[in-house]
Amino acid sequence: EVQLQASGGGLVQAGGSLRLSCAASGFVLDQYIVAWFRQAPGKEREGVVCMDGYDGRTIYADSVSGRFTISIDYAKKMVYLQMYSLKSEDTAVYYCYLDDGLNDYWGQGTQVTVSS
Repeated sequence: EVQLQASGGGLVQAGGSLRLSCAASGFVLDQYIVAWFRQAPGKEREGVVCMDGYDGRTIYADSVSGRFTISIDYAKKMVYLQMYSLKSEDTAVYYCYLDDGLNDYWGQGTQVTVSS
C-alpha cells in the first residue's frame, strides 16, 4: 500500500524555522517527481518546490527561494521541507506530492501558521 503522511506543521513566530516531513510508504523515491504545495485560506493551491527524485534537479517558487530547502532520505523514504525565515505569508496548509508521470499522489496537509 502506498501512502504519504505529512507532519511537522505548527505555530511559529515570524523569522523562525520549521521542518516538515513526509513519509512516503511504498514508494521508491528516485522514480518520482517530489514536491511540496501549499494552500492559504481563500487562495488556490500553489507549488512551493519541485524536485526530480532521480537526478535532484530542483525548482523553487520565487517566494520561498533562498529560505526553503527540500531534501530526500531515500533509505528512510522521507521527504523534508526545511523552512527558514518564515513570514506571515507562509501561513498555509502544506501538502507533499509525488508524480511518476502516470499517477499522482497527495498527502494529507499539515498546517503551518506564522505569527507576526
